[in-house]
Amino acid sequence: MSDAPNPPTPSSQPAPASHPTNPLPPLPPGLALTSPLTIAGFQRLIFDQYYANDSKRGTPPTFMWFVEELGELSTALMNNAPGKSPTPEQRANLEEEFADVLAWLATLANINGVDLARALEKYTVKGVTGVKN
Repeated sequence: MSDAPNPPTPSSQPAPASHPTNPLPPLPPGLALTSPLTIAGFQRLIFDQYYANDSKRGTPPTFMWFVEELGELSTALMNNAPGKSPTPEQRANLEEEFADVLAWLATLANINGVDLARALEKYTVKGVTGVKN
């Protein structure tokens, strides 16, 4: 089962460009859909498409959706584990579940005012508190 964040809001009602809990700078039109996709671009895409509905749902129910997707990813990982012979459908499902988990993580970040690209600096920028070795 694949449950993506709520369907996009109608284009007549775009997501607010500057919401109090939106830490994301606006991206030039189309940037989020270019290749390679960046973490910031993906988070902005999820915000623009789903924030209106996601923010109404709130953190606890959204976290429950996220955990459900983690469970589906766990099943997909087991179906694709070393020594198994996954079908093409099982392999495609593994990729889909990784995407779903990332989308729901971006949703949680958006509704809680977290800029994932900035948060990830602890892994990429020397001197940032919490840098992993």
